[in-house]
Amino acid sequence: MQPIDLAIVMMFLAGNTLFGLWHGKSNKSTGDYFLGGHKLPWIASMLSIVASETSVLTFVSVPGLAYRGDWTFLQLAMGYIVGRILVSFVLLPMYFRHGVSSIYEVIGIRFGPEMHKVAAVVFLITRTLGDAIRFLAAGVVVQVVTGWPLPLSIIIIGTVTLVYTLSGGLKAVVWLESFQFGLYLLGGLVSIAFLLRSIDMPLPDMVSQLIQAGKLKIINPDTHIFSKPLAFVSAFFGGTLLSLSSHGVDYMMVQRVLGCRNLNSARKAMIGSGLFVLFQFSVFLLVGSLIWLFMHGAVQQKDREFAFFIVHYLPVGLKGLLVAGVLSAAMSTHSSAINSLASSTVNDILGGKVSLGKSRIISLAWAVVLIIVALLFDESNEAIVMVGLEIASFTYGGLLGLFLLSRSEKSYHASSLVTGLLASMGVVFLLKFLGLAWTWYIMVSVIVNLLTTVGIEALQSGRNSLKAE
Repeated sequence: MQPIDLAIVMMFLAGNTLFGLWHGKSNKSTGDYFLGGHKLPWIASMLSIVASETSVLTFVSVPGLAYRGDWTFLQLAMGYIVGRILVSFVLLPMYFRHGVSSIYEVIGIRFGPEMHKVAAVVFLITRTLGDAIRFLAAGVVVQVVTGWPLPLSIIIIGTVTLVYTLSGGLKAVVWLESFQFGLYLLGGLVSIAFLLRSIDMPLPDMVSQLIQAGKLKIINPDTHIFSKPLAFVSAFFGGTLLSLSSHGVDYMMVQRVLGCRNLNSARKAMIGSGLFVLFQFSVFLLVGSLIWLFMHGAVQQKDREFAFFIVHYLPVGLKGLLVAGVLSAAMSTHSSAINSLASSTVNDILGGKVSLGKSRIISLAWAVVLIIVALLFDESNEAIVMVGLEIASFTYGGLLGLFLLSRSEKSYHASSLVTGLLASMGVVFLLKFLGLAWTWYIMVSVIVNLLTTVGIEALQSGRNSLKAE
């Protein structure tokens, strides 16, 4: 990198660190550290949600999807909006009514402390694996842009993020993520402006060429809905269920709205995040399409198209801004993961009776775990964004089934609930083997969870009745 670019990046990293240290002074309790004292503005929470869920995957994979294909990925985002509306009116009222610090406390209230811990452990495992993939994606971009080895890139990102996350807690994470979201979205918009000026053809001709090449197709009418994850029916309903799960039963996302002042603010943040995600994906898909025009469709290594463009074509200064945007995307998800994993550990596993100092130590431990797991992963032949979403689909159905069961009035034994949860996760391995599109995993696993739990409970009730006779 040129000195100017490096100076921009260093100023960004220093600013993040100082902001986190400054916010650390306002944390007087674990409630402040993990939930921001329930004083987070809904707009900041909304932007934090968007930054957490898309992160560097947007920078890495989404432009590549458009470069290699089209805009059918937007079908998922359409479903995301519907899923968040369902979360806002089905699950959020329950969380605010109980006044919980962690959403898995609802499972404990309804089914007992054993199931409370089981649900939390499932979250901890899923979040660790899912964010390790995102962390890997961040390292890939930094590696391409800087030329550093992939392991070193991962370690540097993790270490810098750790400093402000440990000190500032959720307030620092949310406010910094809001800024980071704006920075990497600005990077996408600036890239579009640069490309529009650099491509040697009028705008109507660009659009015409992209349409003729099928690069702007949004709706995929493919009828093979059970084998093609981006066929419209599969993508839309898969996106709806994925968003209902990820933003309804994944504590990392719900934690942001639990920090809002009230249910109404939480709903605004949740639904607004779906609209912003649709806009954000559109921006980065457009980046990918324009890079395809600019580079005349030259074959590039998968998931590195945008990074290659940044390194080889952007001018000095602008390149520094984009690198800062990449780091923003990387650090936003990593900081969210550290804070939510530590919060769930403190509230769900340790019963909430942990001091602020020990909470920071637990955060440090999770940061180290995420770095280690990310180093163990390797790049696959599939787009990294798809791998990340697929991992989440393995367990989200089981967790969603638990929360749906918690809304019923019927009592269930822990053995029935655990059996249903394990069956819902196990069936996903079978579905993957059979070649079913991953967008259906959650729906099938929810159904399996409900049917298995109800069936096992009925068998147990029947045996108890026979013994009573």
